[in-house]
Amino acid sequence: MPRSTPELTLPDLTGRRAVVTGASDGIGLGIATRLAVAGAEVVMPVRNRAKGEAAVERIRRGHPQARLTLESLDLSSLASVAALGERLHAKGEPVHLLVNNAGVMTPPERQVTEDGFELQLGTNHLGHVALTAHLLPLLRAGRGRVTSQSSIAARSGAVHWEDLNWERSYDGMAAYRQSKIAVALFALELARRSSEAGWGVTSTLSHPGVAPTSLLGARPEMGRAQATSGRRVIQWLSGRGLLVGTVESAGLPALMAATSTEAEGGDFYGPQGPGSAGGRPGRTALWRPMRTEDATRMWTVSQELAGVTLG
Repeated sequence: MPRSTPELTLPDLTGRRAVVTGASDGIGLGIATRLAVAGAEVVMPVRNRAKGEAAVERIRRGHPQARLTLESLDLSSLASVAALGERLHAKGEPVHLLVNNAGVMTPPERQVTEDGFELQLGTNHLGHVALTAHLLPLLRAGRGRVTSQSSIAARSGAVHWEDLNWERSYDGMAAYRQSKIAVALFALELARRSSEAGWGVTSTLSHPGVAPTSLLGARPEMGRAQATSGRRVIQWLSGRGLLVGTVESAGLPALMAATSTEAEGGDFYGPQGPGSAGGRPGRTALWRPMRTEDATRMWTVSQELAGVTLG
């Protein structure tokens, strides 16, 4: 019999404004739903408008009072990120929570973003760097929290500093690991700089463990016509309550990182089960690729590539 999803009680978020990327399905949809049920107004920036509208309808079917706003966002386009930032600034309302959750994983062949970056670096990391930069004044106004979603893949690997865009050679999984290590390094440096400069923004980090999400599913737009064999194995294990988590449980570490009153800047949350693949959420130690002197270098390079400035 499948195990039940671990419980997590969120604080009352009435009057809080949250922005959640990747909220049209999977883990992001679960995060957006829980935040809305807790009383937050949730902004859902999505690339596929039809999927976004279906997600809003799904949330409201179970929770008619949910306060949801759908916005357009393509994280692989820095122009799209900037446009969202302008629209949210025009509303003049502070942002209290930013959950940088959206991502893509291991296209079989190297692909590039609209701005010429390797797709995973550009989408998973640089798009979120730009979004955080554009929203930083609103986050400072709300004394907000930024929660960045890394990956269990970031336990190993390294930043390919000599070829960040994988132009000389391409390894899809190594490039994915790099993008998620970059996410972590940037989040840790944001925590440090905010603390030192008194920005009032708390930067936390999370990872979802392993769950049967759409990341490894059929993605024709990325050259993957059917789900990977790994995705099928994960689905089988998850359905039987073995080792890995569910889509619902996989969102809990990010929710804890985003809402816990005990969370501090630089804290890292993930599943506490064997191998960090599933189980209840909790604070965890940073993995070796995150415990490097490269955070400052990543902070500088990321802003240069994304064409933004923080602080």
